[in-house]
Amino acid sequence: MKLRMLLAAKLVVIVVAMASLGPSKAQLEPCETSCGNVSIEFPFGLREGCYHSPDFRVTCDQSSGQPIPLFRDSNVVITNMSTIQESELEIKAFVASDCYNATGPAENTISSLNLSDFRISSKNVFVAIGCDTGARIRGRREKGYWDSTGCITTCGSNNSSDIPSASCSGVGCCQVAIPKGMSSFQILLQSYNNHRNMLDFNPCSYGFMVAPGKYNFSTNDLRDFGSVEKMPMLLEWAIGTEICEEARKNSSSNFLCNGNSECVEEYGGPGYRCRCKDGYQGNPYIHNNCTNINECERGVCKHDCVDNDGGYECRCPKGFSGGDKKDGTGCIPDKLLVTQIVLGTFAAAVFLLIFVAWLYLGLKKRKLIMLKEKFFRQNGGIMLQQRISGEGSSHHDQAKVFTVEELQRATNNYDETRIIGKGGYGTVYKGVLSDKRTVAIKKSKLVDQTESQIEQFVNEVVILSQINHRNVVKLIGCCLETEIPLLVYEFISNGTLSDHIHNESRSLAFTWDIRLKIATGTAGALSYLHSAASVPIIHRDIKPTNILVDDDYVAKIADFGASKLIPMDQTELATMVQGTLGYLDPEYLQTNQLTDKSDVYSFGVLLVELLSGKKALSFDRPENERNLAMYFLSSLKEGRVFEVVSEHLLLNEGIIPSEIINVSRLAERCLHVKGDERPTMKEVAMELEGILASMIEKHPWVQTTSNEEESEYFLKHVPIDHDFEFTDGAKASSSTFDSMSSDTIITNC
Repeated sequence: MKLRMLLAAKLVVIVVAMASLGPSKAQLEPCETSCGNVSIEFPFGLREGCYHSPDFRVTCDQSSGQPIPLFRDSNVVITNMSTIQESELEIKAFVASDCYNATGPAENTISSLNLSDFRISSKNVFVAIGCDTGARIRGRREKGYWDSTGCITTCGSNNSSDIPSASCSGVGCCQVAIPKGMSSFQILLQSYNNHRNMLDFNPCSYGFMVAPGKYNFSTNDLRDFGSVEKMPMLLEWAIGTEICEEARKNSSSNFLCNGNSECVEEYGGPGYRCRCKDGYQGNPYIHNNCTNINECERGVCKHDCVDNDGGYECRCPKGFSGGDKKDGTGCIPDKLLVTQIVLGTFAAAVFLLIFVAWLYLGLKKRKLIMLKEKFFRQNGGIMLQQRISGEGSSHHDQAKVFTVEELQRATNNYDETRIIGKGGYGTVYKGVLSDKRTVAIKKSKLVDQTESQIEQFVNEVVILSQINHRNVVKLIGCCLETEIPLLVYEFISNGTLSDHIHNESRSLAFTWDIRLKIATGTAGALSYLHSAASVPIIHRDIKPTNILVDDDYVAKIADFGASKLIPMDQTELATMVQGTLGYLDPEYLQTNQLTDKSDVYSFGVLLVELLSGKKALSFDRPENERNLAMYFLSSLKEGRVFEVVSEHLLLNEGIIPSEIINVSRLAERCLHVKGDERPTMKEVAMELEGILASMIEKHPWVQTTSNEEESEYFLKHVPIDHDFEFTDGAKASSSTFDSMSSDTIITNC
């Protein structure tokens, strides 16, 4: 009797021990391992006892005649489960659409996905298709945080043949990366013009999440993509909610990374992942399923190979020794005629060394000269010389040409800590020259050396070398000896105008007189560029991020990469549309005819930003307020202009409402749709100077620039009520979509 009880107890212990190890290979054999043409591997399974937990249950739908695996009990179709080692799962996700007909909105479909324990892989990309489309994807991450990103796509033409296929860069198609760790998402689509004038070839907007390499844009998709209901996308998963160390301690009986399987320590959760150790292969989530790889069968060794458990060893053949254990190279004979070999090798080596050294020094010097000449030509040096000589620049106007070594020393070899800004055409570093001058060094982006990119670089050098104005950033020099062309500017230490307007802590100290002074200085500089420069210059991208502010609050216009020189006998220039959404002249956008009135419109938007403290374009605001210029004009027309003006400006002691009204009326004239109805920048500058002079007369504490030290004192010591709390009413957001919406570069043939 005692013997039977002892045997029964041992049997219970064995069963419990086997259960604690998770499903073994023997246990998984009766489980179905496929559904249709999709393999089902543990920790996933089709029935209880075959999966690790209900989170990994797969349903095999037989109703369609062709078995289809579904994610849990939902209608999400699984298309691939073969990447167990990478903890990824491929599914089909719905495509969102927004369609229109001649009378307006026709139909739309919504695409969303809500997961509890799985995550949406950041390898996926968000794609939008359409000629009149604003697309956004909102996703929830850990702790309930929501992120938002998106893009805008236009066509710039009513003919689909003008749209390039296989390019998803904003013309007919755009795509953006998605944030990491999203557990759910929702796709939102909108049309700005109801696809008007393009219903025959693009009546709909589409948006979807897609796995990398699973979609290539075609112009046919603008018309026929509606037949595609779903697109493949990746999910990523892990076991439980505890990371490796916590899971190993708290649930050792259910911990799946055992035997030759190890926990992925670099994965930061939630949950943990397993992988086979180096030298093993198999399913790391099944106990003892990671088996040894016989590397010797793969021919990894040059000579003899010995396979070990989890590795291998390369050995030299008989009569040789040494060598590399990984590939078996470097084996040497055991007995060598050392003396003869050493003497012969030494003599040959000395002769060869002398010859190579002589040849190397000569070739190195020649190569260095040729490389610098190559980069000089590649970076537009010849074009720059022709432009400067052809336009009659004096020696005084010409910028200094720096050597590579000078700028490397100035930036500590372009250390990342010296980066002070990144723009559409490159990165800006802070540097200190040998004469102790602090400068800003702009390194253009090296995407491809196209003729257009070189021309933009040369254009900026020529324009800035001809300008000497206190409200325009000063070009000190350039360097053409490197693969990436460089420009050297004076260093402006107080950030951009955008920093002061849209940063709440800075905007409180950014008083009305400072704003008016910056507006007047910017207008004066644009007036100089349009009418006083040797050749009229249109900036073409006036916005707060391109206006620098020094310590005395003097405005400095920067970034002339998009600017155009206008011949003296012309008043307009046909060119590709280029600029930033929210600031673009609508007449220029429609006609492709660039005039100096295009800068006037952009300056009008800048004036409204100074008045309101709001961004020119924001999709976080109500629909009628998204475009700041349009909202401002409608408010002015309805007599509600003070609703647009920044609240803390209105509360500023001593400010006179008539000054706000005068500047608002000036901004209204600058924002006329027709360029002929707008004032010139010279007229704008004169009117602003008059308003500023009147304000100084009424407020004697406001100083002109003739006494900079006293002006600096008053501007930097404006009293701030610390009990005052300011909000511009806009919803704060750091989403990629808002950033792209406000700073998109438009190019239209």
